[in-house]
Amino acid sequence: MAMAAEVTVAGGCFWCVESDFEAVDGVKEVVSGFTGGTVASPTYKQVINGGTGHLEAVQIDYDPSKVSVRQLYDMFFRSIDPTDAGGQFCDRGESYTTAIFVTNRPDREAAEAAKAAAEKDLGQKIVTPILDAKPFYPADAYHQDYYKQDKIVLTRFGPQSKAKAYKKYRDACGRDQRVKQLWGSAAPFVN
Repeated sequence: MAMAAEVTVAGGCFWCVESDFEAVDGVKEVVSGFTGGTVASPTYKQVINGGTGHLEAVQIDYDPSKVSVRQLYDMFFRSIDPTDAGGQFCDRGESYTTAIFVTNRPDREAAEAAKAAAEKDLGQKIVTPILDAKPFYPADAYHQDYYKQDKIVLTRFGPQSKAKAYKKYRDACGRDQRVKQLWGSAAPFVN
């Protein structure tokens, strides 16, 4: 049986990060949740209202024989705007800022190497911090795999499946457009 490993990253909207990384060969599961804060078991509403110190984040469970931690960090930096300290794309505020959370020295070294390479490739200062891991709290079931659910929700566009609402949100937020503008063909999740 292949050994599993795990990384935790915050890249703005956790639905988007989950959607991106679930498509990576070697990734077994991506769980949306919160980390980095001071409140135990925060709710989504607490986190987005601010004051808990938590960021929307994902835990990525992967098979290191198929994809390395460094490859995941390289993809992560090229799937966000790591120059923006105020949030990501249309989502503003602390809970939408970026970070990598590490649990050991090899992961920290891989994250630092990926950050240095991304900064060199981009030619701009990267503000995404590399932090010691704190407890990760999975978001409630409503938020897990949001991007691929058929369940109907009421949105500003009217009743939509979660999958359609997610696609409209992602397009309207400008995530892929900004990532492509920054990273061009090095962006792993945009066309």
